[in-house]
Amino acid sequence: MAISDRLLAGWYAGHPALALLRPLECLYRRVVVAKRERFLAGQADSYRAPVPVVVVGNITVGGTGKTPMILWLIEHCQKRGLRVGVVSRGYGARPPALPWRVRAEQAASEAGDEPLLIVQRTGVPLVIDPDRGRAVRALLASTPLDIVLSDDGMQHYRLARDLELVLIDAARGLGNGHCLPAGPLREPAERLLSVDAVLFNGAATDRDEGFGFTLQPTALVNLASGERKGLEHFPAGQRLHAVAGIGNPQRFFDTLQALHWQPVPHPFADHADYTAQALAFSPALPVVMTEKDAVKCAPFAAADWWYLAVDAAPSRAFVIWLDTQLDRLTR
Repeated sequence: MAISDRLLAGWYAGHPALALLRPLECLYRRVVVAKRERFLAGQADSYRAPVPVVVVGNITVGGTGKTPMILWLIEHCQKRGLRVGVVSRGYGARPPALPWRVRAEQAASEAGDEPLLIVQRTGVPLVIDPDRGRAVRALLASTPLDIVLSDDGMQHYRLARDLELVLIDAARGLGNGHCLPAGPLREPAERLLSVDAVLFNGAATDRDEGFGFTLQPTALVNLASGERKGLEHFPAGQRLHAVAGIGNPQRFFDTLQALHWQPVPHPFADHADYTAQALAFSPALPVVMTEKDAVKCAPFAAADWWYLAVDAAPSRAFVIWLDTQLDRLTR
C-alpha cells in the first residue's frame, strides 16, 4: 500500500498517530482560511463570468461521486433547455496547450480521464485548465452558453461562483474531522455552513445536514465493441476481476457484490495509468471496471472487458431545490 493510501485509511479510521501532524495542520488551516477571507473581502484576483457558474466539489480527499453528479446536472440542465458547458482542472492530463478544449476522439492522456468521460457521455463543450477562470473565458469565447459547471474547484477562488454544491461520502463522512495532513479535510468543517447545498453520496434519504443521493448501476458496456448489456448479463455468483482507479475503490467493489457477483478486487491509485500487462490477471475471468477507468483502457481492451455504467439519483427534495435555484440564476 502506498504512503498516500495508508494516510487515506488512517484519516477515515481515526489513527491516533496522526496527532503528530497537528502542527502542520494548524499551518495549513491558516493558509486556506486566509485564502477564503481574501476572496470574501474582494481582494482575490477572481474572474466573474457573465453566466451563472455552479461549482461541484468537496472538502474532503477521496472519491465522493462527483463525476456522476456532474453528468446528472448536465442532463437536468439540458432538459430545462439550458446550454451547458463544463470546466475542469484536467487532473493528470497532458494537453499540447492550455486552456484546452476536450474532444471525444482525444486520448485520455491528453484530455484527462474524467473530462474525456464527460465529453464522450454528453457531448458538452468542456475546457480544461488549472486556472478555472481562464478555462471559463476560453469556453465562453468559443461557445454561447447559459450556465457553466465547474468540475471540482471548490477551493479555487480565482473563479467566482453563483452556487456551491459539496459532495460527501455518506459512509465515511468527514473522517477524523481534521484538515490536511492530519486528516482528509481540504478546508475546515465549518466551511459547510457557507455552501449552498451538501449532498451525501450513498444516503437513500435526506438528512438534516443535506440531501441524499445514490449511484444506480444501469448497464454493462463492452470496452471493445461498445455493446450495452443489462445487468443480468452476468448471473448471480459470477466471478470477475474488478478494477477501480478512483478515490474510493471499495465503494465500487461493494456495488459489484450488491449485484450478487463475486469480484476479485484490484484497487489502483486514483487516475492511474493502465497497460494491458497490468490488467493481465489470472485466472482468466471477465474484467469489470469503472467508466472512468474504461476511457483509458478502451484502446487495448480484450473482448471480455466491461465497464459498469452508473447514474446519480438525487433525492426529490434536491431536484425541487435545484430547480428553484436555476430559475433564480437563469431567468
